[in-house]
Amino acid sequence: MIRPLEKSDIPRIAEIHIFAQRTTYRGVVPYVFLFKKMTVGDRIEYFKHNQTNGFVYDEDFIKGFITLGRCEDEDKADSLELYRIFVDPPMQGEGVGIKLAEHFEKVATEQGYSDICLWVLEGNTNARSFYEKLGYATDGAKRISEYFKVSEVRYSKLI
Repeated sequence: MIRPLEKSDIPRIAEIHIFAQRTTYRGVVPYVFLFKKMTVGDRIEYFKHNQTNGFVYDEDFIKGFITLGRCEDEDKADSLELYRIFVDPPMQGEGVGIKLAEHFEKVATEQGYSDICLWVLEGNTNARSFYEKLGYATDGAKRISEYFKVSEVRYSKLI
């Protein structure tokens, strides 16, 4: 079941966020960053103070989550952006990510958006393949991630 993210979910989503990044970003982001600078406690504090519109996939416990909001890129001001989509590594491959991505598109449609976008680390080939299978395509935009200091590419999709 997908439901809105609640404050009481923050410790669990922080845990998923850290462990999914450590698993997914190995070889893309330096280990010292993944295993020394990133902590569950820091993520809990971040989400407490930066809680964005989000949803969790919950089947007696949270398996994954998304956060979303209006795109802040000047050329995509009329787009809804998927800020984060993370699935707990042991639950990956169960369709949780697909259901969360489909929910994002449903929310975008309900809110009147026809264009959606997201940013992904350029070296994260698994995520890029996942988004491409869902109909997203790179739109030529690139930037350096403020957080990880590595290259990101933007994907867009018309719905």
